[in-house]
Amino acid sequence: MACFHDHSCEDHDCSSDWSLYKHIDLPRVSALNEATPGSVKTVFKAWEHRLNSSGDHLESNEGDPELIVFIPFTSDVKIKSIAIIGGPDGTSPSKMRAFINREGIDFSDAQSMQAVQEWDLAENLQGVLEYQTRYSKFQSVANITLHFPDNYGGDTSQIHYIGLKGEATQLKRDVVATIVYEITPNPSDHKTRAEGGAGFSHVE
Repeated sequence: MACFHDHSCEDHDCSSDWSLYKHIDLPRVSALNEATPGSVKTVFKAWEHRLNSSGDHLESNEGDPELIVFIPFTSDVKIKSIAIIGGPDGTSPSKMRAFINREGIDFSDAQSMQAVQEWDLAENLQGVLEYQTRYSKFQSVANITLHFPDNYGGDTSQIHYIGLKGEATQLKRDVVATIVYEITPNPSDHKTRAEGGAGFSHVE
């Protein structure tokens, strides 16, 4: 389901709504069939910069409009809706399929697997449309894979912006916190600077 972005951002902080880009593990983002390696990383940006492509965008190889974008997060997230800004002249994607918490999906997998949700996309050059998720299925998302199987007739597919609206949890995926309680400390394991007059203890 597509919704119009129908309120003024002067009266509402849209940037905070679309802030999940801050929780994307950008070095691990990847795309299949991108013409320029690494270009997928340019499509994640603040909402207010969504129309400022500066020539940077994700584009598929000539004659093959299909794209897959893998988006991992640094913490689990909940995704409420997705915004896609495609390219002109028939290069905008016409369909989007989402897979959650599945790594290493290729085109063969995407075509044979059941997506969590699918959307028919409109040409959204001005960034005024957003596509709502089935929110109950988009909880505790560690990564999301977006499959764009076709476009509006162009020789290539272009994506200038991918926006994700939702919220992040406090669970960080890049750090595993392990708390160890030392019930009976062994004094020989510790060197203290208090003995040297420093006034505090330091465990080395």
